[in-house]
Amino acid sequence: MNIYNFISDNIKSKIQEIDVINAALTPDVLNNIVVEVPKIRDFGDFSTNVAMVLVKLLKKSPRDIAEMILPKLSDLDFVESVSIAGPGFINIKLKDAFLIAPEKFAADKCDDSKKLMLDLDYGSYNIGKALHIGHLRTTVVGDTFNRIARYLGHKTKSYNHMGDWGRPMGLIIAWILEYGMPKNADDINVMYPASAARAKEDKAWLERAQKVRDDLQNGNPEYLKIYNEFAPMSLAQIKDILLRLNILPFDENKGERLVAEYVPDVQKILDAKNLIVHDDGADVIPVKQDDDTAPMPPVLWRSSTGAQTYAAADLAAIYYRTTTDNPTDIVYFTDSRQNLHFTQVFRAAKLAGMDSANLQHIGFGTITGADGKPFKTRDGDVPSLHQMVDMVAESVRRRAQESGKELPEETVEMIALAALKFNDLMHDVRADYVFDIDSVTQFEGRTGPYILYTAVRLNSVVKKAAAMGIVANAGNDALQPEERNLLLRIMDFTRVIENAFARRATDLLANYTYDLCQDINTFYHHCPILRDDVDAATKQSRLHLVNMAQKTLLAAIDLMGLRVPDAM
Repeated sequence: MNIYNFISDNIKSKIQEIDVINAALTPDVLNNIVVEVPKIRDFGDFSTNVAMVLVKLLKKSPRDIAEMILPKLSDLDFVESVSIAGPGFINIKLKDAFLIAPEKFAADKCDDSKKLMLDLDYGSYNIGKALHIGHLRTTVVGDTFNRIARYLGHKTKSYNHMGDWGRPMGLIIAWILEYGMPKNADDINVMYPASAARAKEDKAWLERAQKVRDDLQNGNPEYLKIYNEFAPMSLAQIKDILLRLNILPFDENKGERLVAEYVPDVQKILDAKNLIVHDDGADVIPVKQDDDTAPMPPVLWRSSTGAQTYAAADLAAIYYRTTTDNPTDIVYFTDSRQNLHFTQVFRAAKLAGMDSANLQHIGFGTITGADGKPFKTRDGDVPSLHQMVDMVAESVRRRAQESGKELPEETVEMIALAALKFNDLMHDVRADYVFDIDSVTQFEGRTGPYILYTAVRLNSVVKKAAAMGIVANAGNDALQPEERNLLLRIMDFTRVIENAFARRATDLLANYTYDLCQDINTFYHHCPILRDDVDAATKQSRLHLVNMAQKTLLAAIDLMGLRVPDAM
């Protein structure tokens, strides 16, 4: 239940029962009615501006309007009391019985007409390269958003739009032709950087790699055979780290090579609309608009050597997805440095009439070290994702040992995973952030280990209660402030998830989860649950709260792709 929408809908329904108000209502006025949490919770659980919104329509003071509305809101069966605050805000206190068992007052509504079909483009890994820190945000944020969308009932199709058809592939095949097929992951990870470094110093080598790329794209059978042998080796390496990070499998690993077959279809559309311009041997698509104030280069459709470009691959992918999946939205999660590229591609797609889906690019910021520069290892290298997890795991292991604990390796891995992923998710995806290993592995504060610790504590209480034969019961006793605060936080889960989806903002989920854990631990410390001096009825009612908190917290943890150990 989205508690804000539930209260707002009931307020709107009640004010429409007042004839003088109903006569003046318009859809815009109803949309302007807002429900929020008051600054001072003592006056109510929620407040609304409904009286303020109606001032112009009714030409009365907001307090007079509020006096008209109060009796109606008092009739709502989930409302304990209502009062007027300040110039005319209405505060609403909810009944304890509603907080404990909201499903008895209203069932969740499922509006299938609002369900979307989303194609999600994240990952975008280059085969032949080990995944590194630059791939962390696209992977973690994209996967979490995918989980959120599915949780809300939307259909999704996740794409890994691999870089496997351009210049890097030419460099890789040229290297294999010279030195042979790699035998293991280490060989794969050394091969591309070595070939790229050589291309910077050796013009002939660069030209050879470019020729290999062009011949590959034109169907050279020898190069295709090498590609077909090499690509699965690289994909297996990618799959290994994705499993370690607990990332959902991609629905399609469909990159530049596999969308290449749709380039001719897009070419026909572009030609039919006369969108291609020949420029110094290359084919480009002008996308500059009259109101552009910043430079807007044309889209490079085909290079002067005839090679397929990144933009061509992206347009072919849009063509494939819109004609195959019929999505309502295509959402890309990539580095913000690609903002211009996607603006160009989206404009070209619109000009070509291939914009049946809402095209959206979510550009993420950079992970930096304390010096504000892109994060690197102590040796000055860009760390692979395996190295990132290893470094965080070592910090977790050291902290545990310092506190006198020897954690199983599986537990260390789960905590390291939570430390790394939660730290990424809690930041605004569009902003840069500083990565500090010692900070992210702390067991207190806004960290992944703290989230897991809270979940382990709840799981322990539930197990202990089961062993004692105690059964949860909602009960009817008056709630303590800590119990109310926890229940109100739990009831806010759906709204947070819906906002995280609508705003493409996974940080809303992560930071809500931290706030939930804070409320859980405050409740735990102030409201004994299974202690001997707690009466049976209170044990049962508080265990009910524990069950509700556990269900919500575990759902949030799963949406972030974290795993909870048995003990910490």
